[in-house]
Amino acid sequence: MSPDKRQHRGAHPADRELFGAERLPVLRRATAELSWLMSRGYAIVAALKLVGDRYGLTHRQRLAVSRAACSNEQRASRASRCLSIEEAEGKSLIVDGFNLIITVEAAMSAGLLILARDLCVRDLSSVHGSYRSVEETQSAIGLIGEALEAIRPASVRWLLDRPVSNSGRLAQRIKEMGEERGWPWSVETVFNPDNLIQTSSSVAITSDSVILDSAPRWLNLNQHLITRYLSDSWLIDLSFEEE
Repeated sequence: MSPDKRQHRGAHPADRELFGAERLPVLRRATAELSWLMSRGYAIVAALKLVGDRYGLTHRQRLAVSRAACSNEQRASRASRCLSIEEAEGKSLIVDGFNLIITVEAAMSAGLLILARDLCVRDLSSVHGSYRSVEETQSAIGLIGEALEAIRPASVRWLLDRPVSNSGRLAQRIKEMGEERGWPWSVETVFNPDNLIQTSSSVAITSDSVILDSAPRWLNLNQHLITRYLSDSWLIDLSFEEE
């Protein structure tokens, strides 16, 4: 496999066709049907194959639908534990670092974003053991920092996956910017950040579905950043089914 030499975390070449306006009704229907099956106990892998085959979805469209869908129980539970931006003032926050930064990088480079059924904003990027900074990385960290500063938390604890390549370099960049701006940040690379975030008493910042299903409290910062600071991002709404 050749090294990742991308300078931006933008859209896939086929995304404009796969996720154009004329495709949205089918994608919304598929998301609603997958969510219906999940609400009735169907495993997501089998349910996604059933729905994806029914509508002839490509691999990338299936990925989008799977990231947008959730059961009714999951949606209600996540909503009940989600703090408003105002409620986060004075709280200790714990950040799923790669999850947050990659979404903002994608937004800044015209990558595809999805408004999911639980009202989280998710991208279609993924980290499979390797992360590479892009031209938007520094700006993404800065924007996140300014948004967090406006919230006025007591502290912000960043966690990055230590096994992911370049996690140490990214941690250093985050730490340096926090020190330069006087932000109340700490930054760590750890082997299992998901577990630490899930069991922490701090307010979680993530859009990771697994973490959201067990974190005691969380903040939908991705959605706040996109609507408040990056409103011109390419965001498709799969949160509802059209009549």
